[in-house]
Amino acid sequence: MAGCEANFDGLVGPTHHYGGHSFGNVASTGNAGQPANPRAAALQGLAKMKALADLGYRQGVLPPHERPAVDVLRGFGFGGDDAGVLAAAAKQAPQLLAAASSASAMWVANAATVSPSGDTADGRVHFSVANLQNKFHRAIEHEQTGRTLKAIFGDASHFAHHPALAMHPAFGDEGAANHTRLARAYDAAGVELFVYGQRHWGGSLAPQHYPARQTLEASQAVARRHGVRDAVYVQQNPDVIDAGVFHNDVISVGNLDVLFCHESAFVGRDAVYAELDTKLGGLRLIEVPATKVSVDDAVRSYLFNSQLLDAGGGRMRLVVPEECRETPAVWAYLQALLAQDGPLADVRVYDLKQSMRNGGGPACLRLRVALTDAEAAAVHPGIWLTPALYEALTGWVGRHYRDRLSEADLADPQLLLEVRTALDELTALLGLGSIYPFQRLEGGSR
Repeated sequence: MAGCEANFDGLVGPTHHYGGHSFGNVASTGNAGQPANPRAAALQGLAKMKALADLGYRQGVLPPHERPAVDVLRGFGFGGDDAGVLAAAAKQAPQLLAAASSASAMWVANAATVSPSGDTADGRVHFSVANLQNKFHRAIEHEQTGRTLKAIFGDASHFAHHPALAMHPAFGDEGAANHTRLARAYDAAGVELFVYGQRHWGGSLAPQHYPARQTLEASQAVARRHGVRDAVYVQQNPDVIDAGVFHNDVISVGNLDVLFCHESAFVGRDAVYAELDTKLGGLRLIEVPATKVSVDDAVRSYLFNSQLLDAGGGRMRLVVPEECRETPAVWAYLQALLAQDGPLADVRVYDLKQSMRNGGGPACLRLRVALTDAEAAAVHPGIWLTPALYEALTGWVGRHYRDRLSEADLADPQLLLEVRTALDELTALLGLGSIYPFQRLEGGSR
């Protein structure tokens, strides 16, 4: 098989905390207010990256965003120097300060939707930065995300970049968390599955308790601007959204010609499977029945927020969080699945508890990009995880990250200085140049 599927994982940022900002994400709201350990979170993510790199997968690193976002706070009327802005926001609008300090950019499955070159009209890899307009703490990410992606995928002969869609509920876009690309080979033409929560104009089927963050209109717009030649649009079951399945990647994951999903994932699921089977020339489906794994257990364990990876020979490897092993029904199902002569050959378990407590599992932490050999060679080389880079990054985390952080710490001007010092060093380490606005201000290091 030519080409590859590369995983670009988000480094957990130094302000990782449990602010409970994400209504509809049960883990996020359930752990609000607890102290977090940013150092452990970053090291857990790096350990997963290294494990996959050691298995031979192409593994890249995406840097965190600058937080607290002082420029955002200034836009809401807090003036003075940086310390004054933080102090005033902490006193007058602590929830706003917490949201502007969120390390949520670590979950880069929401960074963008990516269409590989085999699927697009102009034969380039297309990136559309997600607007994430449903949640304030995420809606402030898209400009920095765009700068970062352009620095890494900078060769215009191979890569095309699109800005976020309009910040309007009609175009709510959550990126790759609601997008799955299926194909016979990574460098071949594929089928792009866009999963939406509701149709904004003219739609009547929608969840009743939690928001549907992705709209059909947004999915269609992304497919059009990418020039996707074969797109399938399917609505996520509104009942599972109300059960805490805020993104499709909490109830479904696919890779190559394999789709692994819960039976309750989609509206009109049989028609969806039939269409994918026809377009792919054969879909290998692993549908998990509710009698084996309930939706509640799927959400609790993040069974489907796993990474489904090519293990060679037509078999797949599933990367799951420790919570899958700790959920009896899920672990029993996985063991039974492994005993079958089906697509799944291997299950790997990793400790991602710091991320999981904020509602993000293995799949949330990575952006998948299918690349031809030539495209992979055109990616900025400094972000590929090598043994040397892994050692450098773990040392960097040890020098710059705190091992305990609560919301009360976010107003500390020393924390902002620590973050900027860390990011300045990181961009030099990765060779990315001055991608952050603070680096370009007078008095910045470069």
